[in-house]
Amino acid sequence: MQRPTGQSGKRLAGTSMQARVAEELRQMIISGELPPRSSLSEMALSETFGVSRTPIREALKQLQIEGLVEVRPRVGTFVAVPSRRELTELFQMKELLEGAAARLLAFRGHVPEVERLEANMRAADEAVRDGDAERYAELVHEFHDLIVAGADNSKLEAHYRTLMNQLAYARLVRTSLSQPGRLSESDNEHHRVLGLILAKDGDGAERVMREHVRRSHQALMAGIDERQN
Repeated sequence: MQRPTGQSGKRLAGTSMQARVAEELRQMIISGELPPRSSLSEMALSETFGVSRTPIREALKQLQIEGLVEVRPRVGTFVAVPSRRELTELFQMKELLEGAAARLLAFRGHVPEVERLEANMRAADEAVRDGDAERYAELVHEFHDLIVAGADNSKLEAHYRTLMNQLAYARLVRTSLSQPGRLSESDNEHHRVLGLILAKDGDGAERVMREHVRRSHQALMAGIDERQN
């Protein structure tokens, strides 16, 4: 296959640059490196990434579509902050998708993701014993990712990835886990989910997974309320 030349090549190069900038900004927002309500100046970002303002502008448009960026006319562009209603709606979708994923995984039997979930739980138990909330938060993210990946459903996984980007979940899970006793509660809930998956109980795995997501949402909202008071 011949390489693109002329205007076609320039368009592909521009698209690649936009995608790279969008992905880096996406990860900076999700990780909390760019905190909620942060101002996103096209000029400053252009200097940071060493590119023209065009790919920055297009990347910000993409992130606006994904719900990560908010554009206020005549004011500026900012890292979006989901409203309480938006958080509730996103967690309702998270509950549905992860519940379905746990059900599908249970029906698949002892696939590689299940072995990785067992290893994840051993590490999570150790983090809880050590009171290491930061490490446990990382393992929570991995636990949920493994269940979705283990469902072996590309459509479900694609919707889930978009949803998790909108939630910027890596940041939110720390707020949820800050609630007294939530670390061990979450760990116990994960054990119940995994136990039902190992037992190939799809109905039970889905039900308990959905309950777990609801409890996580409740802990998150309590943590947000405490920070606002």
